[in-house]
Amino acid sequence: MDRYGLLLATLIVAYLVSALTSSSRVTQALQVGFFVAITLLALRVSSLPRRTVVLARSVTVIGSVIAIAFVAASGNKEVRGAASLWTAAMLLLTAVLIVERALRMDSVTIQSIYAALSAYLIIGLMFAALYGAVDGLTTTDFFANGESANIRTFQYFSFTTLTTLGYGDFTAVGNFGRALAVLEALTGQIFLATLVARLVAAYRTPPRAEPPGGGPAGPAGPAGESEESPDQPDAGTRRG
Repeated sequence: MDRYGLLLATLIVAYLVSALTSSSRVTQALQVGFFVAITLLALRVSSLPRRTVVLARSVTVIGSVIAIAFVAASGNKEVRGAASLWTAAMLLLTAVLIVERALRMDSVTIQSIYAALSAYLIIGLMFAALYGAVDGLTTTDFFANGESANIRTFQYFSFTTLTTLGYGDFTAVGNFGRALAVLEALTGQIFLATLVARLVAAYRTPPRAEPPGGGPAGPAGPAGESEESPDQPDAGTRRG
């Protein structure tokens, strides 16, 4: 059974925890833990062969444990960048699994809508992780004018870019960061205009169940039977 409502709720909680936690190490460790749970949920409802699912689960858990351990043990910028790159790869896998499953559903249901919304949020979080990887693995600042670069600002910048709000208070300074921002803006618009719009347009509310008796009862008796009252004498009796 598909549980995309639970997946969407987990994504919202993961974002809120990231947005409200002040420590970068704690935030990133908690975020990786949440994203492991999200990836495992997506693998659970995927249509992949069982062996592939088992292998993907093992790689996800082992890789994430290593990432959390390194982030917790060291505040090194390169370590955080590598952990962000791992997070982005994990989220990319999750988004692909969700979209593939949504497109394979026989009919568009509320679970299909939840799946599309979950994939949209995952895309925003994935690009935020990519921005963190660029910032950690390069020597230049990611934002212009020395603006603070952390998980909260990367997510803020990511979702304002994905939705093309473009407040302008954070701007990528490097060519690679700008290229990622353009790619994210295009991805967000294409995703909304194709998959989400298509699913919403095809969604139909399930019909209400008919009452056990069907509709109002019609005239009793088999077809062709005389409608005369049983007490009315027949023609022979009247002639006599």
